[in-house]
Amino acid sequence: MKYLITGGAGFIGSHLTEYLLDQGNEVVIVDDLSTGSWENLPRSEKNPNFRPFVADAADVVLMEREIRDVDFVFHLASSVGVKLIVSRPVDSIRRIVRQTEVVVDLCAKYRKPVLLTSTSETYGKSESVPFREDMDVLLGPSCKNRWSYAVAKLLDEFYLLAHREQTALPVYIVRLFNVVGPRQTGHYGMVMPRFIAAALKNEPLLVYGDGSQTRCFSSVHDIVKGLAAFAQTPDAAGEVVNLGTDSEISIIDLAKRVVELCQSSSEIKTISFTEAYGPNFDDMQRRVPCLDKAKRLIGWNPTRSLDDIILETRDWMIETGRV
Repeated sequence: MKYLITGGAGFIGSHLTEYLLDQGNEVVIVDDLSTGSWENLPRSEKNPNFRPFVADAADVVLMEREIRDVDFVFHLASSVGVKLIVSRPVDSIRRIVRQTEVVVDLCAKYRKPVLLTSTSETYGKSESVPFREDMDVLLGPSCKNRWSYAVAKLLDEFYLLAHREQTALPVYIVRLFNVVGPRQTGHYGMVMPRFIAAALKNEPLLVYGDGSQTRCFSSVHDIVKGLAAFAQTPDAAGEVVNLGTDSEISIIDLAKRVVELCQSSSEIKTISFTEAYGPNFDDMQRRVPCLDKAKRLIGWNPTRSLDDIILETRDWMIETGRV
């Protein structure tokens, strides 16, 4: 198979690139390096089946030429991280919507299946846990610009499903839940790399809010196998599917576990969301996926535990001099 991955130099995209190359496939990536990095691709660059482009996924001329020549498109390019969304909302919304429009329209033109990585953020502040793909969503008010990301990604989903309805395009929508692991940066507010980096330097771990909010963390290595499995599962076309784990932990307990596994002397401190993100921030208390559909469609069964992920990320940070 020949795959195209937008955002292929990013955290998840680089792992997916490696995985598909290791399976003997050809991989083309398009990444403008706004949040991705070539440092994520040392192994891929040596593979003769790898072809990279430093470009925006909204570059119509480039994308038309490349999409025309592949078998399947993974659309991962997006704005990432709460801090980036809150600080640059115009750029974030424009990037998400425009890139998806270009990619999906060209996939429709050349009849190429496309998978969109969406987000658990689309469930908003719903308290109906676990989150099922067909449930109603409850978003915060438009004056809280944190929700602009969820709305933009929901528009992405609607656009793919509209093409499914109107042009019979094979589309796949996967809502990811807190994917973590090596190569993830804490620059944009991601909690796991932020905690581990602080613990390794014996600096305070800053917990936003009171730390009682919970999340379910999944390994990037499990996730890329799931994404690749969807590309081989025609029955999943037209479906919206959660992907992650349903093992829940509070952020304060995550901080304690990181300190313990990193054998750190770091303190754990709490700061308000306003102090961390400014006055127009909003958050959700719990975010737990229902995984029944993923189990039915691809036999989803993640293998790495939270401790495995923390230790692997810790070791990667040490080996690559990230601390």
